[in-house]
Amino acid sequence: MSEPRPGLVVTHRRYVPYSHAHYAGNLVDGAYSLGLFGDVATEVCIRTDGDEGLFASYSDVQFRAPVRAGDVVEVTAEVVRVGRRSRTIDFRAVVVARGRPDRSESSAEMLAEPIVATTATGTVVVPASA
Repeated sequence: MSEPRPGLVVTHRRYVPYSHAHYAGNLVDGAYSLGLFGDVATEVCIRTDGDEGLFASYSDVQFRAPVRAGDVVEVTAEVVRVGRRSRTIDFRAVVVARGRPDRSESSAEMLAEPIVATTATGTVVVPASA
């Protein structure tokens, strides 16, 4: 467990399975990114407070580009403010690899320029220190 402090960054990478495609063009719904933000926020809370914490709110969510089945998404959480029991976190979901069904069914490539898909700011709360 480390001291809660602004600047702490936690990153996860996740392959987006085709079973999560929700719309035409293998698009995944925006809630998928929000679920990933919850996962990475949980790790932030475990690292800093030894507790999974609870997500309290989002103050901003921006869906900037589509996430598709077959993508590899890198999700980053950065602590930007620490209160007594709250932590404000900036989130980014970035597509770093994308499926290329135009080449073949299983073709994919790492992107030369990652695509920022979703950004958000959220607040988590943790139990009071003993």
